[in-house]
Amino acid sequence: MARYIFITGGVVSSLGKGLASAALGALLQARGYSVRLRKLDPYLNVDPGTMSPFEHGEVFVTDDGAETDLDLGHYERFTGVAARQTDSISSGRVYTTVLEKERRGDYLGKTIQVIPHVTNEIKDFINIGDDEVDFMLCEIGGTVGDIEGLPFFESIRQFSQDKERNQCIFMHLTLLPYLKASGELKTKPTQHSVKELRSIGIAPDILVCRSETEIPEKERAKLALFCNVRPDSVIPAYDLKTIYDAPLAYHEAGMDQAVLDAFNISPAPQPDLSTWKDVSDRIHHPDGEVKVAVVGKYTQLEDAYKSISEALTHGGMFNRVKVRTEWIDAEIFEREDPAAHLTGYDAILVPGGFGERGTEGKIKAAQFAREHKVPYLGICLGMQMAVIEAARNLAGIDTAGSEEFDHEAGAKRFEPVVYHLKEWVEGNRTVERAVNDDKGGTMRLGAYNATLVEGSKVAEVYGTTAISERHRHRYEVDTKYRDQLEKQGLIFSGMSPDGKLPEIVEVKDHPWYIGVQYHPELKSKPFAPHPLFRDFVKAAVEQSRLV
Repeated sequence: MARYIFITGGVVSSLGKGLASAALGALLQARGYSVRLRKLDPYLNVDPGTMSPFEHGEVFVTDDGAETDLDLGHYERFTGVAARQTDSISSGRVYTTVLEKERRGDYLGKTIQVIPHVTNEIKDFINIGDDEVDFMLCEIGGTVGDIEGLPFFESIRQFSQDKERNQCIFMHLTLLPYLKASGELKTKPTQHSVKELRSIGIAPDILVCRSETEIPEKERAKLALFCNVRPDSVIPAYDLKTIYDAPLAYHEAGMDQAVLDAFNISPAPQPDLSTWKDVSDRIHHPDGEVKVAVVGKYTQLEDAYKSISEALTHGGMFNRVKVRTEWIDAEIFEREDPAAHLTGYDAILVPGGFGERGTEGKIKAAQFAREHKVPYLGICLGMQMAVIEAARNLAGIDTAGSEEFDHEAGAKRFEPVVYHLKEWVEGNRTVERAVNDDKGGTMRLGAYNATLVEGSKVAEVYGTTAISERHRHRYEVDTKYRDQLEKQGLIFSGMSPDGKLPEIVEVKDHPWYIGVQYHPELKSKPFAPHPLFRDFVKAAVEQSRLV
């Protein structure tokens, strides 16, 4: 039977609840416990799959095909526990389920209300897998006081009452603002946040206080007194040079011990923090530096490519180098010569995306990397743009393009080297999709197997010819152009097991040029970098020595 830790936030959003949850999960693992982390989001979207990256950051995809909040990426990166569909829920998904049950008549004619029907649905979700782990960490999105979050707060209040005593605790993350004019840290916003939480029946057991400056003992004692928590359960959370210092920093601040004390676990197992000490050492003591250009279409918001950013960092840690990532808007190359912007970089990465905007710039970035022998990694749309570039400039298909762009324009302008994926095999069934289907959840999502060509560069990188990677796309490279492209040196080095869907392409006689239809960044971790990012950064190191 799991013990439950509910993590809530107050004062302002974006304080780092996700990172605090992930770091706590890592610390509990270091003490020998098994953990699972969950995110409960109050927004009315069923999932973030249809949200703009500018609106919500990246969409993190699980092996079983769920489109989830980017915080689940943090959970996986810190704990190594693969997230599942049952680890992410939103108000939209809850209400959809409740209304579907009402339409079927499951409620036997009762009046459907937030309490108990919506709250029961949330509690049932939280309780999934109760017997699988020692600790279940559940983060509630948003901040206390948000009207849309009230059903979730009421649910976790009820849930704690339904469980046995000492089976649930509450951790509240707040901000201590520093007023420069008076030279003071102010505790009042935190006091009001806790008051708001207590007014809905939840009393925090642990306070995690974000602060830009050191929190004096006097202020910690004041918070403990006015917020009714133990003094050693007021945990300072300071800004860090890297998120991967969080487990060590929170351990030093006493977070994991405070959690165990709140559950009356004594004596507590001693933590083995050797993995995180090694991670910290690698990131703080690199032997060199490489510059990687990421040519994308959502570069104004780094969270849109959060997993890519972190995977590059992981590859750098493995190779003992700092990866200096520069984010370049692909649209610039539609007006200016790419050479003026890309010369001097040790590697180029073109990530995924949707729609035609910026794609011609991505094609030019792929061309620059191919012609100038610069290491190149194309992910999802980045692979498709590499194929279109090769079709135009190597195979002589001047109008090569994607059916996606013609669909947007409502006219046929391109020879569709990339086409809308109408069907594919998922397990033992065939999935069919039409261009005009609903947008939400209708892509090829989740983990799929691929078979690599023996002797290929990518098989060398993986060290095997059988892999499984996570997908999120509607469009696919057309195999009818395979012979033409391979004669010109673009090799289809990875295919779906049935041989119908291209998974990987690479360029012959190039130091490192690989495009993949899937998203390898989603499976990378600081203590286990993804093979592609590990080798991509290694190629960048070798390139830097040539410049």
